[in-house]
Amino acid sequence: MRHLEPFEDFGDVDEIARGLSSADASVRRLAVIELAETSNSAAVSYLSQAIADPSSDVRLQAARALGEFDGAEVAEALVQVVTDPVPDVARAAADSLAELRDPEVSEVLLPFLSHSSSFVRAAILRALKALQVNASLSPAVAALADSDAAVRAQAVGVIGYLKRLDTLPSLIRASKDTSASVRLAAISALSFAQNESAAQASADALADDDWQVRAAAAETIGRVGSPSTSGTLIRSLDDSYWQVRQKVLQSLGKLGPPDAVPAIVPFLSDEVPSVRKEAAAALGEISEPSAREALEKCALDPDPDVRKTVLWALNRLGAD
Repeated sequence: MRHLEPFEDFGDVDEIARGLSSADASVRRLAVIELAETSNSAAVSYLSQAIADPSSDVRLQAARALGEFDGAEVAEALVQVVTDPVPDVARAAADSLAELRDPEVSEVLLPFLSHSSSFVRAAILRALKALQVNASLSPAVAALADSDAAVRAQAVGVIGYLKRLDTLPSLIRASKDTSASVRLAAISALSFAQNESAAQASADALADDDWQVRAAAAETIGRVGSPSTSGTLIRSLDDSYWQVRQKVLQSLGKLGPPDAVPAIVPFLSDEVPSVRKEAAAALGEISEPSAREALEKCALDPDPDVRKTVLWALNRLGAD
């Protein structure tokens, strides 16, 4: 997003804007591009007019161009074009909304959370997430009951970005949502809380039907840092998805339970190099001497990253 600097003006805005009156849509589109390149905030009013252009190509370019600027005027224009009947134009407007960084634009956005279109509601929540304003909390919590999963997932993002412990009950409830995308967002959002409740919710999610949710749960446990979940993590090492096993190994390394060593050692022979590497790293983090022999046997692993990690782990264990 552009921020106007002194003496940074790459063209006469009014002169360029004359191109918006051309009968040729390609000329109007070029004018929109040039207006954005001026970095001049005066261009915003012209771009706001261009979002009503009869050509969807011009509207699309205008929606993208507005993402180069910030402020209430930009937000007011984008919330109009996010309802555009052409999906590509609406998506471009939603992407530009997500680029807004001025917290004051939340006043423009919040009323649109009651819009009849679930796409619009989701786009507004996505924009509010980056703004991190407390005024968005209550509407976001209410949106967790929305009939559309995409809206609920974006609502979780708003709540998670605010990182308030009093929102944990809402996030934990969302971690049991019927939609895997919502559960994934909720489990990932819980990672900010150094809290036993967050750890337990993540441990429960290790049994989720969706492997991506299970992988996120394993990662969140490592970030939350609750040793009480290490037993559940160890049992999750038999997950059929290597991505989950990888995250479980990472978190076991962070938690450092010595009793995990016998369960980790077999993964030094996993068919997936990334899993072997994480197994070696976890053993190095735990630094249990009993892992030395198993690590030494892997010193000639065919994968260079695995060999490097094994050497690091052996150095962590110190001299024999």
